[in-house]
Amino acid sequence: MKGFFNGSATALITPFDENGVNYEVYGQLIDYQIENGTDALVLLGTTGEPSTMTFEEEHLLMDYAVKKVNGRCKVIFGCGSNNTADAVMTAKAAERFGADGLLAVTPYYNKCTQNGLVAYYKAICEAVSIPVIAYNVPGRTGVEIQPTTMAKIAEFPNIAGIKDAGGNMSKTMETFRLVREKCDVYSGEDALNFPILACGGAGVISVLSNIVPADVKKLCTLIQEGNFAEAAKLNDKLLPLANACFVEVNPIPVKEAMNLLGFNAGVPRAPLTVMEQPNREKLIAAMQNYGLEINA
Repeated sequence: MKGFFNGSATALITPFDENGVNYEVYGQLIDYQIENGTDALVLLGTTGEPSTMTFEEEHLLMDYAVKKVNGRCKVIFGCGSNNTADAVMTAKAAERFGADGLLAVTPYYNKCTQNGLVAYYKAICEAVSIPVIAYNVPGRTGVEIQPTTMAKIAEFPNIAGIKDAGGNMSKTMETFRLVREKCDVYSGEDALNFPILACGGAGVISVLSNIVPADVKKLCTLIQEGNFAEAAKLNDKLLPLANACFVEVNPIPVKEAMNLLGFNAGVPRAPLTVMEQPNREKLIAAMQNYGLEINA
């Protein structure tokens, strides 16, 4: 299927405090995104730290988020797992709570075959009726969706696309070639948003847009309008800030960035740690150079 969403989706952080999810701040973050033009929110993805949350916490967050968004943008929940049964269970829960769609990362650690990937996505797609976006991020999972495999996955009726964070533009182009008429391709790597959009990507699923949602949305719009010169200028501005978001493992830098912007985002859950000071200084410099007002 094509056209599930176009434009900018934010892979939203999850603010924690000593009691669990800080829903007051979470609501502020949701409003901040919607007020700045974000087309979709991807919740409980990598950036949202679901791997350190209980199923109960995830379900409470799903219920809260759908009600808070209240139809103002698309709501997409992460459901991937290295256990297909858990992925299916989470997918069904997300649909039950009112999700518009799902983002399903490949299995990890188990390192299934390409045939295993097809079976995994088939199980998720058959368990729900809402759109599913496959998520390719081999640097984290150790498993890569090969272009020919994505062509098979794209045959499932509710596969809406692939979030490509593989970092290999040659493979991305081959994926485009094989699925362009079947489903959409979304950039999952902020440093490659510009070229993936320029090649026909339907949108981005961005970490950077936690910080500057209006500008990430603007980049998408400029390219969709064919204004590549202005898009290139904006991308040149965005790129150093995007790179600063990954000087440590995501979401450590972006959570610190949101703290610096005045949101009480808290710290990542263990085993992730607070940002190391030399890297924090790099992040602060990138934010200041961008022109952001921060509370350092």
